Amino acid sequence: MITAQELAVARGRALDYLDRAGIVLTLEEAANIEVADFGLGELAETGLEIVVYVNTLKCCAKELVLFPRQTCPEHLHPPAGGEEGKEETFRCRWGEVYLYVPGEPTPNPLAIPPAGSEEWYGVHHEIRLRPGDQYTIMPGVPHWFQGGENGAVVSEFSTRSRDEFDIFRDPQISRAMQIRD
Repeated sequence: MITAQELAVARGRALDYLDRAGIVLTLEEAANIEVADFGLGELAETGLEIVVYVNTLKCCAKELVLFPRQTCPEHLHPPAGGEEGKEETFRCRWGEVYLYVPGEPTPNPLAIPPAGSEEWYGVHHEIRLRPGDQYTIMPGVPHWFQGGENGAVVSEFSTRSRDEFDIFRDPQISRAMQIRD
């Protein structure tokens, strides 16, 4: 849960990162940047800023902003409502992002899970994305990612996004943005 003040600061900071990536938003898009702290109240460590351009029955396009070392926790996109889970492609636009998927654990990884939550991170094969690099994650594949030293801006292209059905390893996580007074 975040405060209205934290929301405003995070949105302003996300706009700065998007500007660095050369991404222009409409006033409406800028005003509606989602700030996800996953209900943990530790936005600097565990969080994600999201701009949704389109999310139809067939496709979705988003910008994901990660502040330095900010982590999107391990999760997967399961089948829901008779649909296959979400397939998504991440394309790094600015900065550097470290993506973790199943496979041989990477020795000396460039990212580490936030302190105290290590037990909720089970995949450790590292995919390093720099501007122009991309990677596709198939439905049902567990994954997590973290911004590099300077943060990152990542474009996401996917099938329909139904975030409310995402399954997170950490049972304390709440996907819906909640603002407290």
